Amino acid sequence: MLFSQDIGIDLGTSNTLVFVKGKGIIIREPSVVAVDQRFNPVRVVAVGSEAKEMIGRTPGSIAALRPLRDGVIADFDATAEMLKKFIRKAITASPFAKTRIMICVPSGVTEVERRAVNDAAKSAGARYVSLIEEPMAAAIGAGLPVENATGSMIVDIGGGTAEVAVVALGDIVTSRSVKVAGDSCDEAIINYIRKKYNLLIGERTAEDIKIQIGSAYPYEGEGAMNVKGRNLVDGLPKDVEITAEEVREAMKDCVNQVLDAVRTTLENTPPELAADIIDRGITLTGGGALLRGLDKLIEKEAGIPVRVADNPLDCVVEGTGICLEKHH
Repeated sequence: MLFSQDIGIDLGTSNTLVFVKGKGIIIREPSVVAVDQRFNPVRVVAVGSEAKEMIGRTPGSIAALRPLRDGVIADFDATAEMLKKFIRKAITASPFAKTRIMICVPSGVTEVERRAVNDAAKSAGARYVSLIEEPMAAAIGAGLPVENATGSMIVDIGGGTAEVAVVALGDIVTSRSVKVAGDSCDEAIINYIRKKYNLLIGERTAEDIKIQIGSAYPYEGEGAMNVKGRNLVDGLPKDVEITAEEVREAMKDCVNQVLDAVRTTLENTPPELAADIIDRGITLTGGGALLRGLDKLIEKEAGIPVRVADNPLDCVVEGTGICLEKHH
């Protein structure tokens, strides 16, 4: 038999990361697919960064879409095409080699959604597919002692879902998955600016605002930024100044839903494990962990120390990589 190749995939709502055993993370691209709608079935023109550049700038016949919504597959064909492209980039062994792929799924997914991920990977050429729950992969990637009897708490905030879980003895003891995360923060910013200033801005602008001045907790040196968009009253371009405080106000609901998920998970944690968490604290992973002051806010509200993992964006895919190394 030819050598099999092991590939770990963090199939995220915003970004897809691909880990190849022995090489590390080799693909880190937006989960975006550009399709030409003049054909039936539609033809995929570009995936990843190339397709993301097209968002909001494409001619009528080409649509840039995000095939995953809230952490699950919303458009099966587009997801399968995207996976195909990424997997082909990753596979260096002979096409006849047996490729093993491990893919992360949110902890709250249904059987049907699991099957969709499995089928998409198989149609992309994987011989063996195994699924791992995202908080578990994140905890492993963040270096938490998941195999031990001590409880560890992980909060993984991606683009489409926030996953809160308590892990012990190699399993998830209790978890909550909320469909509120990076994307919903961006939407909240768009809605806030539309209501308050009658200004329409796009997703990319909203994300820029969040990254540049967004926060969950007041921070030193808070500034403001100039935002350009379309005036909804006369349809002309206009710009306004947005302060960090306004952005925090806009995202308040999203952040509170994540806090509620943390509280609920803690309430459902067995007392012995809860004691471990009070000692060891909570670990944040995912792109959402990079939101300024989120760790401070959770720490203040939950009364438990919070730390952000070293490479929060890579924890999930690194976790799948570590699992692949182990299960050979």
